[in-house]
Amino acid sequence: MSHPLAQEPAPESRPPARTPDPDQAAPTPEATAVSPFHLQLNTLRWSQPLQWLRLGWRDFCRHPGIGLFYGVCFVLMGWGLLKVYQNAPAYTLALSAGFLLMGPFLCMGLYQVSMRLERGEKPDLGDSLTAWDSHMGQMAIFGGVLLILEMLWGRASLVIFAVSFDGMPDFAGSLTKLLEPDNLGFIATYLTVGALFAGLIYAVSVISIPMMLDQQVDAVTAGLTSLRLVLTQTGVMLWWGALVVLLVVLALLPGFLGLLVVGPVLGHASWHAYRAAVADC
Repeated sequence: MSHPLAQEPAPESRPPARTPDPDQAAPTPEATAVSPFHLQLNTLRWSQPLQWLRLGWRDFCRHPGIGLFYGVCFVLMGWGLLKVYQNAPAYTLALSAGFLLMGPFLCMGLYQVSMRLERGEKPDLGDSLTAWDSHMGQMAIFGGVLLILEMLWGRASLVIFAVSFDGMPDFAGSLTKLLEPDNLGFIATYLTVGALFAGLIYAVSVISIPMMLDQQVDAVTAGLTSLRLVLTQTGVMLWWGALVVLLVVLALLPGFLGLLVVGPVLGHASWHAYRAAVADC
C-alpha cells in the first residue's frame, strides 16, 4: 500500500515526512543522547520563510477549529498583558516580548497538528492538548530555562527603570510619555538590553520544541541545535524572526483580536521551519 502522502508531492521547503521502520523497535518516551554538533542542518534559502507561512496557513485552513481554540488562548493572554501594564508598566515590554518569543513552547499543540497532517493522520484537539505528555521531563527542563531567562529579563527591566527615573515612574497607562526627549537614554538602554535577551531566547527556542516533539532528543541537544542554526544561517533566521515580529505587532493592533488567526498560523509555520532546517536522521 502506498504511503498516504504519496498522492501529493511534498512542498519544496519541507523534507519528506519520516516513516517508521517496521523492523525497528518503537522509540521509548525517554530522550536519547545525540550530539547537537553532529545533527545535519539543511541550507535555507531566503524565500523559505514565506513558504513556511503559506504552509502554516494551509494547515490552519484544514483544521480551523483547533487553530481558533489556540487563537482564543493567545487573545486572552494579550488581554492579560494589558492588565499587567495597568498595574506594573515596567514589566510590560519584557513580558510582551517574552510572550512572543516563548511561542514555540506555547504552540506545541499546533506543532502536533502539523505533524499529524504531514504524516497523513487526522489530528484532534484532545491529542494536541496532550502533545507534551510523553516529553514532559525534557519540556519541563527547557521551559524552566526560558522561565529563568524571562525572570532575568524582567529584573533587568526593573533596574533600568529605577536607575533611569530615580524610582518607578507612573505613566498613567500612556506609553507616549516614554517618547519624550528626556527619555531617549532610557529607551536606548532598555532596547539594547531587551535585544540581548530577546536574541538569546529566540536563538535557543526557534526550532527546539518542535524538534523535541518530533525526535527523541533532550532539551540541551534541541537548544544547542537551534542556537547552531541561528549562528550558521543568521541572515535567513533573522528574516524569519522579523516576519514573526511584524505579523504579531499587526495582530496586536485590533485589540489583540488578530492573534485569533495570526497566532495559530505562526505556530503551524514554525513546525515547517523546523522541518526545513533539520535534516532527517
